[in-house]
Amino acid sequence: MLTPQQTAIVKATVPALEAHGETITRLFYASMFQAHPELLNIFNPANQKTGRQARSLAASVLAYAANIDHPERLGGMVGRIAHKHVSLEVLPEHYPIVGEHLLGAIATVLGDAATPEILDAWAAAYGQLAEIMIGVEDRMYTGAAEQPGGWRGFKPFRVVGKVQESRVIASLVLEPVDGQPLPDFRPGQYLSVKVRVPGQDTDQIRQYSLSDAPNSRTYRIAVKRELAPQSDPFAPGGLISNFLHDDVQEGDELLVHTPAGDFCLQDSERPVVLLSGGVGVTPMLSMLNALVASGSDRPVLFVHATLGASAHAFREHVNELARTHAHIRKLVYYTDVTAEDRPGEHHDEAGLIRLETLRPHLPQGGAEYYYCGPEGFTQAVENILDRLNVPAERRFTETFGPSQSFAPVLAPAGAAG
Repeated sequence: MLTPQQTAIVKATVPALEAHGETITRLFYASMFQAHPELLNIFNPANQKTGRQARSLAASVLAYAANIDHPERLGGMVGRIAHKHVSLEVLPEHYPIVGEHLLGAIATVLGDAATPEILDAWAAAYGQLAEIMIGVEDRMYTGAAEQPGGWRGFKPFRVVGKVQESRVIASLVLEPVDGQPLPDFRPGQYLSVKVRVPGQDTDQIRQYSLSDAPNSRTYRIAVKRELAPQSDPFAPGGLISNFLHDDVQEGDELLVHTPAGDFCLQDSERPVVLLSGGVGVTPMLSMLNALVASGSDRPVLFVHATLGASAHAFREHVNELARTHAHIRKLVYYTDVTAEDRPGEHHDEAGLIRLETLRPHLPQGGAEYYYCGPEGFTQAVENILDRLNVPAERRFTETFGPSQSFAPVLAPAGAAG
């Protein structure tokens, strides 16, 4: 239990965390993996190389420290991290390992500034956070396993359909090998897939958004082929995405976890604006299809931005829904328009998403806004929503990879618990 003095010490170390957070977390991961290489079966090494995982951990530690005396503000952050942990099968026995190496990294980076009092305070703070996370995750594990059709861990699924949706996106339709009915999921959630690529020493787990409405028989995910970065064409592309594109075929089996994720379509009667960039279209398509399947007449504006026709996944499906449902409208932006891209059929606007071209299409009333895509796209949408004065409670977003900031899911000061 944190004492008031320890709470004050933790809060007082926030400036040091801001100054050294990423250095601490990079050292933490390096030392932990050296001592426990088996944990490489859980963590995505690509995020380690880019530093995204270190920045994400630094952001979460900083948010925790800054709000440690107001735990009611941390609910959204705890929930988002817990969903990710559950999708990776993070277990209670992993927490002492993390704590040991995190405290060791703090001591190493801060040096003489890391007094015994500071380290004791952080040990108590980490213990409190671990207790909270373990409790939340245990309830999630139990709920996922005990729901109709649920299971614990990773379960074998067979690929019963594979469709090339665009130049870089392929859909995989997955059916449980045991033939049992599947639990429902909330539109917007994702699946974790565990793969051991031939020639690799560790398993790899990746999350892919579900891209259809629940149907109790199959799950569908969409996978973007991650190419080598243009800045380094000799660098390898995404190990797992390329394996799923090139090597996994109908009839093959994959290990799949129960659906997870806190980015979900809300149960309300408000109009809905679904905004996606690139492969961010997949959770939006799940939401759109679920609204159609439910018979809902909530006004929907489906906004999608992509490079051009060759990269435009699910175009005909969305166009057909817009043609056959009066309450559904679509608005498509192409950033790299070619002579073959036909306005009105392939796209509606050329260039980047902008308030001036979006505003005339927005539904009347207090719409809910859901958005997902690359960082530049989500920042553009955030700026648009700021200019529209859309309150935080009507904004819902998902990030690609580890969250670099938990601001969208931290309750504001003064919020009720």
